[in-house]
Amino acid sequence: MTVHTPPSRLVAASGPEDFRALPEEVPVALVYNGSTQAVMMATPSDLEDFAVGFTLTEGIAKADEIGDLEIVEHGTGIEARIWLPEARSGALDARRRSNVGPVGCGLCGIDSLDQALRPLPRLPETALRLTRAEARQGLDELRGWQPLHDETHAVHAAGFWQPGRGVVLAREDVGRHNALDKLIGALARAGIAASAGAIVLTSRVSVEMVQKAVMAGCPVLLAVSSPTAHAVRLATDAGLTVATAARGQIAVFSHPHRIIDGASDAS
Repeated sequence: MTVHTPPSRLVAASGPEDFRALPEEVPVALVYNGSTQAVMMATPSDLEDFAVGFTLTEGIAKADEIGDLEIVEHGTGIEARIWLPEARSGALDARRRSNVGPVGCGLCGIDSLDQALRPLPRLPETALRLTRAEARQGLDELRGWQPLHDETHAVHAAGFWQPGRGVVLAREDVGRHNALDKLIGALARAGIAASAGAIVLTSRVSVEMVQKAVMAGCPVLLAVSSPTAHAVRLATDAGLTVATAARGQIAVFSHPHRIIDGASDAS
């Protein structure tokens, strides 16, 4: 979803008749069982995927516990209303967020340091292996899944690469963590196991990106930009492979055994 703004409101306009496409962002409230859990600034598309992905990556509920899901537009924003079993009320309280989350921060609004650095499960080992050429290919292919970026040059994307298939799904958003939540939700709704491939990102790898990938059960995270030091420590402890493309080369920061030099043996 985009709006078109006259160039007089922008810095670099080439002529008085030109218009620049801008990505929209609106407050999106994640409402569970009638109570607001978080309000995030997000691109108002693929919101069902966003709601499901946020629910999974925040550890609020499992996919089979998500009941009715409704997207309701208001004059000031959008509500994603999710209904969960009453037994999940404790998880809702534990992950309560009280503030609006800016697009650049996937952790904004949580109310304790323990929540920011929550323990992550250890990923089980899988047979998934990527060659360095496949890792580069996955990042290159993601470029073809970014129609909103092509129009606005102002959003991030997250995609899912599978052996023998390439990138099979991707989602975009003004917030990198929102794009990842949308992708993870889309995978869950399509019945695609995140353990069967690699997540590819247009953004840097920060702590919340590692947390979300691990919570989704994905063993490999590929990105175009370097990770933070603490993101690497978290990935190492959780069994997640983090690799990035720098100067045309693949740099592997954790669990390098999944990125191989020869032919891929994954199928």
